[in-house]
Amino acid sequence: MSSIGQIMRTSPVIPVLVIEEGTDARGLAEALVAGGLRVLEVTLRTPAGLQAIRDMKQVPGAIVGAGTVTNLQELDDAIEAGSEFIVSPGLTDRLASAAIERQVPFLPGIASASDIMRGLDHGLDHFKFFPATAAGGTPALKALSAPFSQCSFCPTGGITLETAPDWLAIKPVLCVGGSWIVKPGASFEQIEALARQAAALSR
Repeated sequence: MSSIGQIMRTSPVIPVLVIEEGTDARGLAEALVAGGLRVLEVTLRTPAGLQAIRDMKQVPGAIVGAGTVTNLQELDDAIEAGSEFIVSPGLTDRLASAAIERQVPFLPGIASASDIMRGLDHGLDHFKFFPATAAGGTPALKALSAPFSQCSFCPTGGITLETAPDWLAIKPVLCVGGSWIVKPGASFEQIEALARQAAALSR
């Protein structure tokens, strides 16, 4: 199994996917992978999320994980569905301990120095900075990361194709999370084209 660091280094952008009932999840994954984005975060914000993870796992080259994991039941459901990594909007001791015990790559959300210190207490040093724009943008992450040089980050929340390069220019940022790549009503061809643009961003 890949580490969370290896997963984060796979491509500069991780698409954050909210899958609705009736979505062709496999076709969506094929379009994203064809565009160069292999790491896919399927949020558990809808009842269709777990089945979407199972469907996307069938696509060669796709690395599929679960996002918006907030408790132990969702963690276990996501692992049972085949999630290769887990992303949470926050960091609790209980969820961190459970993810470490289950030996699944884990990317918890942080927005403060205390959050990072709690993660470090668990041996974690890769974090999701969330909600990135609302939590102060690039100046906030630069200031927050300065005392924690051993840590790496994936900013997520409010990031666009236009602003992603500013985030990726920050040294401890390995990738960004983005929902702009999959827009409602977009065709697979359009999604693949947006994925190619995102995959071409430099770090």
